[in-house]
Amino acid sequence: MRLFVSIDLPETLTEAVADAQARLSDADGLRFTDPEQAHLTLKFLGDTDSERVPEIEDAMESAVAEAGVGPFDATVGGFGVFPSLDYISVVWTGIRDGAGAAETTRLHEAVERETVELGFEEESHEFTPHVTVARMDDARGKDLVQRVVEEEDPELGTFRVEDIRLKESTLTDEGPRYDTVTRVEL
Repeated sequence: MRLFVSIDLPETLTEAVADAQARLSDADGLRFTDPEQAHLTLKFLGDTDSERVPEIEDAMESAVAEAGVGPFDATVGGFGVFPSLDYISVVWTGIRDGAGAAETTRLHEAVERETVELGFEEESHEFTPHVTVARMDDARGKDLVQRVVEEEDPELGTFRVEDIRLKESTLTDEGPRYDTVTRVEL
């Protein structure tokens, strides 16, 4: 099983994610994510034996308790890129500072600690709470992406975060499909 821990965006934000992607639709070389599967990854676990799911769920429960985070509101907006505007591989929209960002980061840090204790690899980069909207396969549309990221600041909306989820990613010809394996309430 290819697994990750996430906060899923609700259906109510699907259209807003699609609208944000539309601002980039003329950029060649971009591959857009499915707005109906929009999520914020707290921890990518990778290929994992299905027998480990119960211990991962326990780790998620411990992480929620450790983070001390109850249900909270998060606001999604703006654009950003990884790793930089000069070399773009991912285009994302983020959790706004002060609007769920601190809670999201605390959840990530707790999930990170708990899963590393289980033997999963430690993240090698700083956590930025984000929702991937596109991947750049080649640089043909780089100038347009740079301009949109620097000049536009869309507000996608606010949603209530009530749980974190263990998701399975299945790669298909139509792109990845994400299914919830289990969820842990905040």
